[in-house]
Amino acid sequence: MSSAPSGPLVVGVDSSTQSTKVLVVDAATGEVVASGQAPHTVSSGPSRESDPEQWWDALCEALRQCGTAAREAAAVSVGGQQHGLVTLDARGRPVRPALLWNDVRSAPQARRLVEELGGAKVWADRVGSVPTPSFTVTKWAWLAEHEPASVRATAAVRLPHDYLTQRLTGSGTTDRSDVSGTGWWASASESYDEEILRLVNLDPALLPRVVHSGEVVGTVHASTELPFSKGTLVAPGAGDNAAAALGLGLRPGTPVLSLGTSGTVYAVSEHRPTDLTGTVAGFADARGAWLPLACTLNCTLAVDRIAALLSLDREAVRPGGTVTVLPYLDGERTPDLPHASGMLHGLRHDTTPGQVLQGAYDGAVHALLGALDAVLDADADRSEPLLLIGGGARGTAWQETVRRLSGRPVQIPEARELVALGAAAQAAGLLTGEDPAAVARRWDTARGPLLDAVERDEATLSRISSLLSDAAPLLDGSVDGPHGA
Repeated sequence: MSSAPSGPLVVGVDSSTQSTKVLVVDAATGEVVASGQAPHTVSSGPSRESDPEQWWDALCEALRQCGTAAREAAAVSVGGQQHGLVTLDARGRPVRPALLWNDVRSAPQARRLVEELGGAKVWADRVGSVPTPSFTVTKWAWLAEHEPASVRATAAVRLPHDYLTQRLTGSGTTDRSDVSGTGWWASASESYDEEILRLVNLDPALLPRVVHSGEVVGTVHASTELPFSKGTLVAPGAGDNAAAALGLGLRPGTPVLSLGTSGTVYAVSEHRPTDLTGTVAGFADARGAWLPLACTLNCTLAVDRIAALLSLDREAVRPGGTVTVLPYLDGERTPDLPHASGMLHGLRHDTTPGQVLQGAYDGAVHALLGALDAVLDADADRSEPLLLIGGGARGTAWQETVRRLSGRPVQIPEARELVALGAAAQAAGLLTGEDPAAVARRWDTARGPLLDAVERDEATLSRISSLLSDAAPLLDGSVDGPHGA
């Protein structure tokens, strides 16, 4: 540590799709005094699975990299990737690898469940979301259909952050932000939905207790694997997007666009979301409000893949031309086209590789901005700066594409690892009694350069929208045609 901390130390964890990151933070000032990171592996092909034991090993390794600072921490909180299905046996060990959020094999089960409960409006009114293949409920239905032996061996069902919190404390809990992305938690009543659980034959006794903001869920178990001192408090944790919202200290109505493995747009709202189109997921936030959110599967990884195919650096974009790219390399969630593949349209003799790459950026950002209007409340101020976060936010090509297609000012917070910072703010709130978002505002985590608005590129937006509309019947590769386009 560069200097003695002025307050107690807290630990924030971000267990994401690709790695686990840990920050040790001074609860008084928000200064990051130590950090660590360790990778996970994810299967390729039609499946997207990961061994939960790797998440634990990565957490232990990342904490070890923090040295003595982690041992001095008074509280810890875990933010984690949403939707993943973790099945545990009677000894608390994984029955099989976790099905991750971006595993879309459960598309048939998602369509069937929507119909069996009575349609999209029933789901939106009751759950707040219309399930897509990302939602945990569809993955459980897929598992029951394809691996009944795994279902029979399951004694507990958890989400990724639940699994790590349980390993820390020994007790099974989740929080309202993460459970709101399962599809079996009714946002209208803030409780598990018994009819949906019966529909997928899931015993509610297998599910964790839902805890709330400010609640201590336990203390860290004594373990030679962990550097924590005995009695270190454990906070409820959160889904990754809700944790990032805490990390930014978001107030209602401020829009966020996150550029990571997936792309997301969201804003805190005082109103419970119910979008029957399924574009907006009606998530809860980690404080007691709501976090309407739209997510695309194809974001930075898809654009980087196209850059690699063209043998270009990711920043080597060129303006102009007529090329349009729909970068749906792994199917897509928004729009709901789980079997889609990418599409390239409008090539000319004078089209350059850089223009094709710019088209991939445009296609990815178009999908996110199209969902943003649905996320924001009708009375939201459309001139308010758009907060740009995630790994892609540091890239000039991403920044300029968002500015050009949104027509809004764009602010880029200097703080990195906002999921881990939000988890740290939640841990700090346990010690001080503060709202975690207020903790983050005290830490000034949203501070960063503000890029002025530029004129919106209506011609590009119109060209992409036209292609998406015209090509809808061709985009989904399922045998029974497109769904949700």
